[in-house]
Amino acid sequence: MSLVRRILPRGLFARTLLIFVLPVALMQIAVVWSFFEQHWETVTSRLSDGVAGDIAMMTTLFEDDLANPDAFRRQADIAMATMRLSVDFRPGETLPTTRRSSFFRTLDRTLQRALSGQLDQNFWFDTTRYPNYVDIRVEVDGGILRYIALRERVFATTGNIFLLWIIGATTILTGVSVIFIRNQIKPIRRLADAAEQFGRGQDVAHFRPAGATEVRQAAHAFLKMRDRIRRQLEQRTALLAGVSHDLRTPLTRLRLQLALMPATPEREDAKRDITEMQEMLDEYLDFARGQANEETARTDLNALVEDVIADARRAGSHIDLVAGEPIEADIRPGSVKRSLANLVNNAREHGENVAVSIRRADAARIEILVDDDGPGIPPDQYEEALKPFNRLDESRNPNRKGVGLGLAIARDVARGHGGEIRLSQSPMGGLRACLSLPG
Repeated sequence: MSLVRRILPRGLFARTLLIFVLPVALMQIAVVWSFFEQHWETVTSRLSDGVAGDIAMMTTLFEDDLANPDAFRRQADIAMATMRLSVDFRPGETLPTTRRSSFFRTLDRTLQRALSGQLDQNFWFDTTRYPNYVDIRVEVDGGILRYIALRERVFATTGNIFLLWIIGATTILTGVSVIFIRNQIKPIRRLADAAEQFGRGQDVAHFRPAGATEVRQAAHAFLKMRDRIRRQLEQRTALLAGVSHDLRTPLTRLRLQLALMPATPEREDAKRDITEMQEMLDEYLDFARGQANEETARTDLNALVEDVIADARRAGSHIDLVAGEPIEADIRPGSVKRSLANLVNNAREHGENVAVSIRRADAARIEILVDDDGPGIPPDQYEEALKPFNRLDESRNPNRKGVGLGLAIARDVARGHGGEIRLSQSPMGGLRACLSLPG
């Protein structure tokens, strides 16, 4: 079964075409085999036997009347008139030593068998020299007898026409099948492309259900799912935005009250708590907002990475940039920039030195690598580190601010583009975060 799976095509178009063409081809092969085996070869054999019998008779008459050439000429005229068989005696000649074989070797074998069964003399024939005739020569005393017989008397000439009809009909049916299957597969491909685009967060407003009833049902189900997902994203964003707005009002009042209070260590601690709460709210909102309201645009990734690094350098960090040829991709620049900023900030907070590099992994993938020389993360905790609200305080900095959404936001953005975030050990000794995007 595994061998069959490897041989069978994987695409729906190829499989459907195989379902259409294979039974027709098998039927045509069976019909052709039956025709040639039961009808054509039998008819050809009988025709060849008849001509071989006529040639054997004329050869015998010639040998019996060697002393009477006039009698043989009369017999040759009778053979031409009644059997459409031309007979000519060529004194002094010998049989040719070579001949060309017919494309249909069955014809030569059939005639060879018929002549061998009827003649005791040596003979030679050629079925290819003349389109409508067969040249047959028989060795006799003093020379050779050359016979020219009509091809239709020797072979069943309808075999070639039958093959042409079979091949032509198969070709036409295959062409019609290809056109029909392609038209049926096209809506499925459009549905797959729309699902892929929506998975990357791109707008699929141009998509319309088309094709067979089942394909239309799947397309309508996809559109309903798209609308449900959009509503859920909008509700999530609106909910957290409302919560953030409602909480910012009392936080602002607390800031004003603290500003009016005497300067004490307790007041400074309270102000730091309020600042941390404000940063948490902003991080919650960034995670909820995602990239729902941003359009895709063709973006220079090198310039985007340079902007993120410039912002980090202004904060006093040392970051090395490794970039090669210009790389462009269809992305939501704001979302990707926020994702990359989260990765860079995460590296800054846990390492003294940070390196960012951008490269094209292959023709379809672009990778942005962020390395640091911090303590890193154990490999068995890579997946946990990418989950929301997970800070991994034992392995990283226990004094880090935030609620553990930086890597989760970056992963959410990457997956929204059809990419991924992968963590691994950095050559610098710390953590490597790889932002992979389709390109």
